[in-house]
Amino acid sequence: MNEPPDSHVEARRWVEKAEHDLRNAECVLALADDCPTDTVCFHCQQCAEKYLKSLLVARGVEFPRTHDLVMLLNLTASAVGLNLRMEQVQPLNRYSVEVRYPGEWEAIDLEEAAEALEAARAVREAVRNLLPADALL
Repeated sequence: MNEPPDSHVEARRWVEKAEHDLRNAECVLALADDCPTDTVCFHCQQCAEKYLKSLLVARGVEFPRTHDLVMLLNLTASAVGLNLRMEQVQPLNRYSVEVRYPGEWEAIDLEEAAEALEAARAVREAVRNLLPADALL
């Protein structure tokens, strides 16, 4: 299926933002003991979300305005056949809103932040394998 080039340009914009989130997460996690793990996890969730949306955009699939990675994964899986397991992305869902504000949420340690980064990288790799070359940086 050949989608119009405009969808590839828009997908590339999503990819660029996803890459920015990934770089932020990687750099901040490198702070180790001084690392604000909540922001690492937030950027990991954002990276995964934007990569999933980039694939939907590239394939011309409409999606609702949402941060729900489970919903986005279901859309990509049915429309594109994305090779990711739900348990790879679902843990990132809590970081979309919960960690952005003060509250009674469970603290995130460095190990959990590193796991979030690995999950974001898994989404990145799976999506990039399906994106057209002109949508990649």
